Amino acid sequence: MAEDQIQKHLDKGRYGTPLVKPEEQHKYMGTFRERCYLSMTIAEMKKIENQEKLIHELEKHQDASILLNGQIPSDLQGTYIRLATKHQAKFTVVNDVEDRPDAFGLLVTAKEAVNEPVIDVEEKYPENKTAEEPEDRPEEGFWKKLFH
Repeated sequence: MAEDQIQKHLDKGRYGTPLVKPEEQHKYMGTFRERCYLSMTIAEMKKIENQEKLIHELEKHQDASILLNGQIPSDLQGTYIRLATKHQAKFTVVNDVEDRPDAFGLLVTAKEAVNEPVIDVEEKYPENKTAEEPEDRPEEGFWKKLFH
C-alpha cells in the first residue's frame, strides 16, 4: 500500500499532475467545454461580422477571458488582441495547441462551469434571414393551392 503511494508521488514528480479529461483540455486550449461561452475556428475568426459577435459576448460576460490559439497568423492574432484590449478583456495566447483543421482559434471562457448549450459563434448568432427566402412565408393551405 505504501509502495503505491510512493509510486504515485514519483510519477507525479516525473510526469506532472495527471490531467482530468486530457483530450477535452487539449481541444479546448487547456480548459473544459463546460467553461466556454463562445468558440471560433480560425476560419470563423477571419470573418469581420464575427468580431461584432465577440464584442457582444464580451459585453454580456464582463468576467470572461479569451484564449487565443498561438498558431493562428500573427496579423489575425493582433486584430483579436487589440479587440480584447479595447474592451478590457483578459486574454491568453495558448501555444501548445494541436495543429488540426478543426482546432479552435478563439475561446471566450469563464473561471467556473457555465454550461452554455451552444458555443459555436455561427450557431449562437445566426445570420439574419433575408425577406426573399421562401422559409419566411406562411404555408399556403390546400384549398388555396387547388383554386389558384
